Amino acid sequence: METNTGEQLERAVQRYLRHVQLERGRSPHTVAAYRRDLERYLRLLAARGVTAPEAIGEADVAAFVAEVRQPADGSPGVSASSAARMLSSVRGWHRFLAEEGMVERDVAAEQRPPKQPKRLPKAISIAEVERLLEACGGDDPVALRDRALLELLYATGARVSEAVDLNVDDIVGEGGAAAEAVRLFGKGRKQRIVPLGRYAREALDAYLVRARPLLSPRGAATPALFLGARGARLSRQSVWLVIRDAAARASLTADLSPHTLRHSFATHLLEGGADVRVVQELLGHASVATTQLYTLVTADAVREAWATAHPRAL
Repeated sequence: METNTGEQLERAVQRYLRHVQLERGRSPHTVAAYRRDLERYLRLLAARGVTAPEAIGEADVAAFVAEVRQPADGSPGVSASSAARMLSSVRGWHRFLAEEGMVERDVAAEQRPPKQPKRLPKAISIAEVERLLEACGGDDPVALRDRALLELLYATGARVSEAVDLNVDDIVGEGGAAAEAVRLFGKGRKQRIVPLGRYAREALDAYLVRARPLLSPRGAATPALFLGARGARLSRQSVWLVIRDAAARASLTADLSPHTLRHSFATHLLEGGADVRVVQELLGHASVATTQLYTLVTADAVREAWATAHPRAL
């Protein structure tokens, strides 16, 4: 007989996490985020006296959303976007429970996330990107690596997780020629090939020939493309530090992140006349609706330029 301590819920969560990791190919980072969200959900269920999956109702799911937005203890709640992400984790778990026959129905299917204000992607200008890249000048191994990393992020629009997961073999060239494209693995390990421009090719070639051979012997053998100072695969956190330090040297006051280069990549392509469907493919977006947010950015720029320059705008 099952005990009344929520062990059924805990086992169901562990089974779901194994499923998303092994069968759906989610990254360790994503699985860890699911785990945190579901652990918080289980604490709320325990407080409401719910100890088994079949005992969860729609009211429990709604109570979770309300609790994370406005905690009963008076502590600050999470943002609407964070609450939506947590609800996505909870809905995925409930959908799994129903599909596996562990419950009769999906009680979270009708729960909608909190309404979020429309936030446009942040991008920096082409001139600012150039300043950021030039701030990574130098011939030492770390400087060559940093320049290659930032050139690749801007040339391909890669997510930071995609960049640090790259292996040397993911740099594609015809018949042993210089790098011409990069093989990126997005969400769900979906593969896409993104071309590399001249600047990114030259930076990668310089790194692979003159820097990586000096970094590699400092650690265990690894196929990773980008290596840290000790020879191990570069971490996501290290990429943030690289960009932060480069921004400081370039005297850029904007709060920059790896995603800033991804946003700038998309915005500059659209401003240059690229088709939104092409940009969608390059970014690895499942839906063109996500990519179309960038068209709002470029439309705002057009309106601002018109309002500034047209003699009868005011």
